[in-house]
Amino acid sequence: MTDRERLKALLVERSVRVGDFTLASGARSSYYVDARVTTMSAEGQARLGKVAWEALDASGLDPTHVGGLTMGADPVAYAIAGESFRRGHPVDGFSVRKQPKEHGTGQRVEGGLPRDAKCLVVEDSMTTGGSALRAIDAVREHGAEVIGVLTVVDRQEGGAEALEPTGLPLVALFTGSELLEAAAAEGAGAERPEE
Repeated sequence: MTDRERLKALLVERSVRVGDFTLASGARSSYYVDARVTTMSAEGQARLGKVAWEALDASGLDPTHVGGLTMGADPVAYAIAGESFRRGHPVDGFSVRKQPKEHGTGQRVEGGLPRDAKCLVVEDSMTTGGSALRAIDAVREHGAEVIGVLTVVDRQEGGAEALEPTGLPLVALFTGSELLEAAAAEGAGAERPEE
């Protein structure tokens, strides 16, 4: 089994839920992908780092930094940063706060992001693209360049279209329909209580 196949299996097993859900965007959905249950696991971190790195390599994007809106983006960014070091091509992580902190330096972007950074904005699951757009705005306001967006799961519900005006390429590791199809084939993903 390849790293991509195993990561997909982990997402189906741990993260896909079928039922009635309200998403962060406020929209209703018949399924939910809590990718953090996978991306925060030890195996998920290792597999995600490899799969995302290979997707970045294939895309031609060459960021110096990777991050996004806390908290969903954090484990994705850290998995990529860890894999980049193992590959001998270090890419540092950063995190974007939802609101600037009200003490100290009042920063919104954390992690020592330099102004000349070439940033890849990441998400765990993309629906409308709102989280990515907020992160893009924060990074640009910080003074760094954004060169692309990567999401673990593209729910294919307008996120890619919302990013089009930015001119940034989108790299999606999986689609929602791809995960739902795999979950249906395995009889997985039934709604169950929070773990």
